[in-house]
Amino acid sequence: MSAEPSPRAFEALRAQIAKIEAGRRAPQGILPFGLAEVDRRLPGGGLALGALHEVAGGGAGAVDGTASALFAAGIAGRTRGPVLWCLTRKDLFAPSLAQAGLGGDRILYVEAGDEKTVLACFEEGLRHGSLGAVIGEVARLSMTASRRLQLAAESTGTLGIAVRRWRRQAEAVDFGQPTAATTRWRVTALPSSPLPSAGVGRARWFVELIRSKAGECAEFELEACNETGRLALPADLADGSAAATSWERRAAG
Repeated sequence: MSAEPSPRAFEALRAQIAKIEAGRRAPQGILPFGLAEVDRRLPGGGLALGALHEVAGGGAGAVDGTASALFAAGIAGRTRGPVLWCLTRKDLFAPSLAQAGLGGDRILYVEAGDEKTVLACFEEGLRHGSLGAVIGEVARLSMTASRRLQLAAESTGTLGIAVRRWRRQAEAVDFGQPTAATTRWRVTALPSSPLPSAGVGRARWFVELIRSKAGECAEFELEACNETGRLALPADLADGSAAATSWERRAAG
């Protein structure tokens, strides 16, 4: 019987795949989350700059949709420069974005009439070259459209985030279709972290990395972004007092 490949062989193969996918493009850099549990699961130790990333809520409801938007805001808040946010719904709450690390003085809003216009503005923003990040809210994202966004991000080194939002459950099926995004994330709201006294603790999210080029899928139970855009590992998980399968037990309960 042949021996199983070693972990080093897998890492070498991932590095070769990443090099092939990068082609002749100049490296654009990495934006780490600053949380070792997450960064070590991403090629390069963080999110690739000059690339498109996808984020969606774990369900079609408003709560998970809000969590996915705040997750994107926390990422964008850790970039440098203005952030362009393209949308069709006028329902963003600026104070909540600021609490997730993206201050209102950094955001430029584009309120478009339809998703075709959102995608056009999204691409134009990525090609501009002086923005820290560009976020576009869309229900559908075809391979062709995502490829255009990916190429636009590569041309300037700007971080692009497609926040997938649906008006009806049937549209969520499109999220399973392949796109050119470098990573794909799904965020589900969980009960807040417990406090030693009465009150509401820091929000928790179940964050799934469901696609990563040259990387692996992963799942995390995390505390939501703070005012600096940073995620955190819940204390009861960090000290080992809660089992790693707490999400599965909660979902089954």
